[in-house]
Amino acid sequence: MGKQMTEMLKGTLEGIVLAILAAQPAYGYEITARLREQGFSDIAEGTVYALLIRIEQRRLVDVEKVPSEKGPPRKVYSLNTQGKQELEEFWRTWSFLAERIEQLHHGGN
Repeated sequence: MGKQMTEMLKGTLEGIVLAILAAQPAYGYEITARLREQGFSDIAEGTVYALLIRIEQRRLVDVEKVPSEKGPPRKVYSLNTQGKQELEEFWRTWSFLAERIEQLHHGGN
């Protein structure tokens, strides 16, 4: 993934992770795996965990500690009402930007 992609992802990764959690609750590694399935192969697990800490601090998710077969309990993140509102705002903003960028790309006004 090039530098431009990395820079663009910085601003959108939170929304992408919220969208993943809207589909179903998940723990950090599962979220990273889903991102990779979607083609975001270069995203480091540490980046995802740092983002999860931020969205937890902003109270966009509920966190449940679930026992793990090996090691410490896993933190399972699920989108709460505030997180769903944030995701809706993300999609509105994304649609607005995508429309404008498409217009620019095709030479429209």
